[in-house]
Amino acid sequence: MKPAPLLAVDDLHVSYGAVSALQGVSLTVSRGEIVTLIGANGAGKSTLLRTISGLIRPTAGAIVFGEGERLDRMAPHLIVRAGVSHVPEGRQVFANLTVRENLEIGAYQRRDRAGIRQSLEEMFASFPVLEERVDQSAATLSGGEQQMLAIARALMAQPQLLLLDEPSLGLAPLATQKIFAIIRDINARGMSILLIEQNAHMALRVAQRGYVLQTGRIVLEDNSDNLLRSPEVRSAYLG
Repeated sequence: MKPAPLLAVDDLHVSYGAVSALQGVSLTVSRGEIVTLIGANGAGKSTLLRTISGLIRPTAGAIVFGEGERLDRMAPHLIVRAGVSHVPEGRQVFANLTVRENLEIGAYQRRDRAGIRQSLEEMFASFPVLEERVDQSAATLSGGEQQMLAIARALMAQPQLLLLDEPSLGLAPLATQKIFAIIRDINARGMSILLIEQNAHMALRVAQRGYVLQTGRIVLEDNSDNLLRSPEVRSAYLG
């Protein structure tokens, strides 16, 4: 019997007033898997991640996580506690706080002080530049360093699933390559990831499977190799 997925989005509908943003979206993420969602700007990709993390309430459908928890019925802070961390588009670090303070905020629901200290050391081992900048304000970091901080902050909550929204947005090519190397490394350690990324080619190279979202609907799903070879995907998203 095939194990249940870590995340199952089933027939999800989301509206902004009279505007339908998601129309019957269904997808899954298995444990240890990277799944990417590609599509044009305005297709509903960020809306989907915001709905999974509880920032937007769906009008219909279900979001099931782990052993059957209904995320669509939970408050955002309870979704974090359940094991889902969201790295939003544009990084959204706390610019006036230090690197250390940003990381500590990521662990705000945890009470295991020794475990938090250990997690900080793990973040510094994974992101050495953050240890070098630990007492600097986040505003002084480069775009790539801020993205590393946003990812590390999300990992401080010890999630089972990481939602990544456009991690390469606004970054130079070298910084983008570093961020994708980090994504691969995080996944190699067992982290499940749902990835939205404007660079569809890099996203499909790092992911095992992908979905194509078009005007609020899933129009194609397959393994990444097949999507990379798909004439429709190549024409619309790969250039």
